[in-house]
Amino acid sequence: MAAQIIIICLYAAMLIAVAIFSRRKTKTTDDFFLGGRKIGGWMTAFAYGTTYFSAVIFVGYAGKFGWNLGISATWIGIFNALIGTFLVWKLLAKPTRRITHRLDAATMPDFFFKRYNSKGLKITAALVIFVFLVPYCASVYQGLGYFFESVFHLPYAYCMVGMALLTALYLLSGGYIATALTDFIQGIIMIVGVVLMVMFVVGNEAVGGIGAGLSKIAEIDSSLASPFGSSQNVILLISLVLLTSLGTWGLPQMVHKFYAIKDNNAIKKGTVISTLFALLVGGAAYFVGTFGRLYLTEAPENMDYVMPQVMGAALPAVMLGLILVLLLAASMSTLSSLVLVSSSSISMDLVKTARPKMKDKSLMTLMRVLCALFVVISLVIALLQPAAIVTLMSYSWGALSGCFLAPFLLGVRWKGMTKAGAWAGVITGLIVVVPLMIIGSVSTVLPKWLSAPAIGSIAMVLSLIVTPIVSKMTTKFDEAHIERVFGEAEPVIDADAQAVAAE
Repeated sequence: MAAQIIIICLYAAMLIAVAIFSRRKTKTTDDFFLGGRKIGGWMTAFAYGTTYFSAVIFVGYAGKFGWNLGISATWIGIFNALIGTFLVWKLLAKPTRRITHRLDAATMPDFFFKRYNSKGLKITAALVIFVFLVPYCASVYQGLGYFFESVFHLPYAYCMVGMALLTALYLLSGGYIATALTDFIQGIIMIVGVVLMVMFVVGNEAVGGIGAGLSKIAEIDSSLASPFGSSQNVILLISLVLLTSLGTWGLPQMVHKFYAIKDNNAIKKGTVISTLFALLVGGAAYFVGTFGRLYLTEAPENMDYVMPQVMGAALPAVMLGLILVLLLAASMSTLSSLVLVSSSSISMDLVKTARPKMKDKSLMTLMRVLCALFVVISLVIALLQPAAIVTLMSYSWGALSGCFLAPFLLGVRWKGMTKAGAWAGVITGLIVVVPLMIIGSVSTVLPKWLSAPAIGSIAMVLSLIVTPIVSKMTTKFDEAHIERVFGEAEPVIDADAQAVAAE
């Protein structure tokens, strides 16, 4: 235990040092939320990757779906790299950076406001972000809490309170600059930790290596050792791939990274780095989860405890300390991005809209206060443990991506998008996810295949169908607006004034 405490203390000291350094670099709201739009390729790539993969993937998703799907669950991690990382960088990074610079849009709701000339859409998007990112934050806390409780036999609440304090410290001090710096360091920790985790878990006598381990898994159920799994689980596997890969395209905390990246050269570099990072971390997490059945004789009542028990059995004490830091790094980088985006949805997209003459210093103070408030709110929700972390995260991803994926993707890639089309995309996502989420939470009437990941996937696909159809049928924007959004010339029309007038 002494070695583990030393490792954690060193990690905490690093975070404090980053907080002190980054505070000196953060002087304006643009610095606090976007890092002055000067973040390089390496730092943006690691910020994207560490925001993508939190303790939820290691503790919740890898444990539960590695147990239920076997080796085929590794496809989720592979597609996270190919679709959720490489393809999104190729299709979204350059146009997102260019258009948000042209429109001077700092947040996703602000982008909707200026791209679609709709203050109502901006307010709706801000409220959706606030409502659904808070439970997402709670799922991140829960993932780490389960690990502490299972492996170190420490009270669940202690870990989450400590993580909340550390996150609040460096986030409130330096905003996105602090987040990007810590994400880079935490990304390196995650790479080292994941490699060692695979070595110890697969090399343990319970598994005996990859070949022997798969043979043992096949003896339990041959479909678990099949690369494509059981036909009964096809819908679940496809849903998970869609939700966790395509879903990132519409998550505000993910595309926010493209707002802040420095230039196109940084984008080229970031595309390669983030893809390799996702392939290693995502693929390894699900791969290791496959072998949970060889460490546990039966499934625990709460599947979130599978991976903590596996790592507790396979790893020596010093390694457990490193894996703990891995999970801390993964969780805190994700949490800081979620909190930063959540606070901006209220401060920049709601309060600043209502009080346009608000001074920059006052706005930054408000953002810091709201960051602290969101950390506390999500902590309280996590302490109440309202649902399994997989369910909690799936509904959050499904609602956010179902609402935003089509309006954002088509908004930066297609000149034919209309205001009505954007509204149709947001409304489709809400009317699919919210009613089914409520029904699934209070009863068992939904068919088994209609799981939380399936609901989120359906919302995204339907939104991608409905949005362009409605746009084709409704009034297009005039050429002046399209030039202001997509043209090469510098915009001369005040975006806010035009948008207000359009209302």
